[in-house]
Amino acid sequence: MRYEDVYVAATGSALPPGMPVEEALAAGLVDRRIAVSTGIRSIAVAGPGDSPPELAARAAAEALARSGHTPAEVQLLLHATVWYQGHDLWPPASYVQRTAIGNQCPAVEVRQMSNGGMAALELAAAFLGSPAGRRDTAAVLTAADRFAGPHFDRWRSDPGTVYGDGGSALVLSRRGGFARLRSLVTVSDPELEGMHRGDDPFGTGLGALRSPVDLDPLKRQFLATAGKSFVLARTLAGQETALKQALAEADTGLDGIATLVLPHFGRRRLQAVFLERLDVDIARTTWEFGSGVGHLGAADQFAGLDHLAATGRLRPGERCLVMGVGAGFTWSCAVLEIEQRPTWQD
Repeated sequence: MRYEDVYVAATGSALPPGMPVEEALAAGLVDRRIAVSTGIRSIAVAGPGDSPPELAARAAAEALARSGHTPAEVQLLLHATVWYQGHDLWPPASYVQRTAIGNQCPAVEVRQMSNGGMAALELAAAFLGSPAGRRDTAAVLTAADRFAGPHFDRWRSDPGTVYGDGGSALVLSRRGGFARLRSLVTVSDPELEGMHRGDDPFGTGLGALRSPVDLDPLKRQFLATAGKSFVLARTLAGQETALKQALAEADTGLDGIATLVLPHFGRRRLQAVFLERLDVDIARTTWEFGSGVGHLGAADQFAGLDHLAATGRLRPGERCLVMGVGAGFTWSCAVLEIEQRPTWQD
């Protein structure tokens, strides 16, 4: 969809200290083969007091303070998650709202796996652009996860990707911001939902079927049934459709994109899924940042934007392409036009 008056007002992050890969190797947490193939330098590892909702709340408070919006102007809070949030039968979005904003707007959890942040962005953009969204209003979007054991092995549960812990946030505004949202397109293909289910029956609770999570046999089972060519064709089509539509609706091409925010996959997977297909230099992407924190679940995109803003890589007049993909499968692409230097960097 094309947008005219929806802006990114601010971003924020809450990332725990990084664990260097050499330290993980020395501790026996990861094999050198995995370390080399993924190219990960370090990963953010949460400590005490670093639950996902707490990380999200810190990032949200930072982003809201930077945005210039007051809590009363926030009409919507969306919190994107992938993994366990710290309590059973409990709404983490309400915790983020209470601790970081303190108002009474709708607060909703979004679960679209690693594409959850992008899904929240699209939902919020539609909300702000509807009759419910007043000109002076904003939406706060957060994403946070902690990929801890015993039911998840951050190094091995999803071969090709190493998972880090952290939270990030973005304030979407009708009033203005440092970047204008030019377009955002999401494509869904539920024929691929079995990729992360395989032949397993439905379980009764966390860790009931496989502990820790191991996606490799599930993917192999699905490929054996659906066929590799079928899966490859569908994944290519989904990503290409989202990308082409987003670029067309923003009246640009890849040659008009200065920087790309990509998921924090391992180097080999990133190369196959994005760099080779797009034919872009890795230096134009957020790889250097992502390889230092790991895959943050749904939080990669907001954290990547926050990093680009902090390092001065978002320059007025340039365009930034933000891409996401999540099991299910969904692909999202957004084009941002940078209008000014983020005010909190002045």
